[in-house]
Amino acid sequence: MISAISNLLGKVIDKAFPDKTEANRLKAQVDSQLISMDLEELKAATQVITSESSGESWLQRNWRPVTMLTFVGLIVAHWVGWTAENLSEDQTLALLEIVKIGLGGYVLGRSAEKAAKAWKQS
Repeated sequence: MISAISNLLGKVIDKAFPDKTEANRLKAQVDSQLISMDLEELKAATQVITSESSGESWLQRNWRPVTMLTFVGLIVAHWVGWTAENLSEDQTLALLEIVKIGLGGYVLGRSAEKAAKAWKQS
């Protein structure tokens, strides 16, 4: 995502500034700001995940695995034909798309959680 934004802004800067030295300086500044913003976002997400994983409530610590198991159950139910008969193919595919997004979020969340734990230990 950052590279796409950087490339787009780089093209705009190249067109707006004929001086290549100035254009390159501005592109470097833009890249630096984008990386800084991404790092701050990652730090905030890490802080949220760390807070959740060290929470006192069982549900607070385990909501992601419970959600993951629910999604897996939905996939298995679809696979064995236990879906509602009145759902159209488009509705079923839309629901499975939501499951796919949820699984991706789970995997990303677990990866960030492990990274936060490793970062905290070092």
